[in-house]
Amino acid sequence: MSIESERDRIGLERAGRVVARILNRLKPLVRDGITTSELDAMADMWLQEEGARSAPRDVYGFPAAICISVNEEAVHGVPSARRVRCGDLVTLDVTVEMDGYYADAAITLAVEPVSVQADALRRCAEAAFWQAMAVARAGAMLREIGRAVDTEVRKHGFHVLRDLSGHGIGRTIHERPAVLNYENRRDRTVLNDGLVLAVEPIVAASARRCIEMPNRWTVSSEDGGMTAHFEHTVVIGKGQPRILTAP
Repeated sequence: MSIESERDRIGLERAGRVVARILNRLKPLVRDGITTSELDAMADMWLQEEGARSAPRDVYGFPAAICISVNEEAVHGVPSARRVRCGDLVTLDVTVEMDGYYADAAITLAVEPVSVQADALRRCAEAAFWQAMAVARAGAMLREIGRAVDTEVRKHGFHVLRDLSGHGIGRTIHERPAVLNYENRRDRTVLNDGLVLAVEPIVAASARRCIEMPNRWTVSSEDGGMTAHFEHTVVIGKGQPRILTAP
């Protein structure tokens, strides 16, 4: 969506703040021994306290409040009895609906001690996001975001997972346009002032493609290698994009 009114701005900002608060409360709980279902239960409780709803559950019937992906799981990890262990990369992906507005963010956390490669991968996903923010301006081409992400990821010796992308957001979870993490030179889409996007570099240590797991929700790297993910909901403007889900 594009922000067209003060009501839109306020509604999106409120949803974004809820996402940020839940992620901040979850971060210190991600430690050796906790299960992903325990993390999800806390997120579910806090959503209710905030007066917000789990967007993936409401829109798609996802079987949990949030997505929690571990190591090879790139996106849509289903919380379960799986225990977090030292050395893991754990991605928390929170998408909420509040009063008809949606916001989405994800962070990958390292459960120390982690390997040098795992830590570099986590940092790479975040760095790629900030490179995207440097080019995401009203009047620029959408494909410039993909070019910036892919260039940064390649610089670190990793790969974007080309089957996955960011997206428009606002009135539901996934809206147009798709925000690719690589450059599609045929795409002539221009970024408009007020456009709301979920920009989300999703990177892998060695794979370039994904596979769907038997639960039909979780998407993992094709070769079982480590993945990392960093995402915010942003509003495009003439200058630096406004990040609605920032802490």
